[in-house]
Amino acid sequence: MRVMVTGGTGFTGSHTVRALRAAGHELRLLVRDRAKVRRVFERDGFVPSDVVVGDVMDEASVVEAMRGCDGVFHAAALVDLRRSMARRVLDTNAAGVERVIVGAAKRGLPSIVYVSSMSIFFRPGPVPLTPESEIVPPSTAYARSKVDAERVVRRLQEDGAAIRISYPAGIVGPDDPGMTDANRALWAWIAQMSIDTDGGFQPVDVRDVAALHVKLLELPAGPHRYAAAAPMLSWEENYALIEEVTGRKLRLRVPISGAGLRALGHVGDFVKRFVDFAFPLTFDSMLFATQWPGVDASRTTRELGQSFRPVRETYSDAIRWLHRDGHISAKLAGRLAR
Repeated sequence: MRVMVTGGTGFTGSHTVRALRAAGHELRLLVRDRAKVRRVFERDGFVPSDVVVGDVMDEASVVEAMRGCDGVFHAAALVDLRRSMARRVLDTNAAGVERVIVGAAKRGLPSIVYVSSMSIFFRPGPVPLTPESEIVPPSTAYARSKVDAERVVRRLQEDGAAIRISYPAGIVGPDDPGMTDANRALWAWIAQMSIDTDGGFQPVDVRDVAALHVKLLELPAGPHRYAAAAPMLSWEENYALIEEVTGRKLRLRVPISGAGLRALGHVGDFVKRFVDFAFPLTFDSMLFATQWPGVDASRTTRELGQSFRPVRETYSDAIRWLHRDGHISAKLAGRLAR
């Protein structure tokens, strides 16, 4: 099929473009910067040529990009934790869903994929999250934008629109055009410091997320919703795995209780009222870090046959990429630099 893609030069989007091309689908990318398409894909030996320069805020460019397409993949979203950017985050992400997802549904396109997030279900406790979990009221602009979008998309599903939703955990892996949050965290654990605390981290390989998106686009019409997550790691297991694959000790390990981190998050929220910053020192972020209950993606494997590769492989490939692209030294990459 011919698939219109938003967010195709981002991390998840670019890997999904590669997976869709490998599966034999034709692609049309809606991008703001044509030059970035070349920068992102040139090393793959191909550069998508069917490109519409525009923005999800621009109705005309979305309509042009969608013309003649059988499917839509929507990953474009604005992520910014600064208070000053709250209104722009809400407006941009709402416009993207309205123009891309709602627009595709109105045109009766038979295959529409929307990238959501497991964070919309986050509630501390012993019960792992699934796409059937209750949506939790948001507390930040970005979280609100994702929750609002989810409700719009689900209403469209109830009305019979052929929309499929993916819910990734923390997306990690190689070839990240913009150093997204989870890869930046991996870099920080290696290059700066790691914090020993309660809770843990649940990654998923970006290539597995991309493979899931191909499967979703190819599914028959229906209200499909699937999670994407590798097994949950405690923070101790997470750091031990990084040390195992690199063959070297992390440079700085700082022990702090979960309660202590959440208190620091409150401090960060207070400081943000006076000094705006994008660093994720917020109560919400610290709550996620210390009380994440885990994601159960077993239904994705059982019903779609989509497995999730071992985190060891994901981290190894991501660290090799961090070294190859100059983000970390050979010393920090350890045996993976060889």
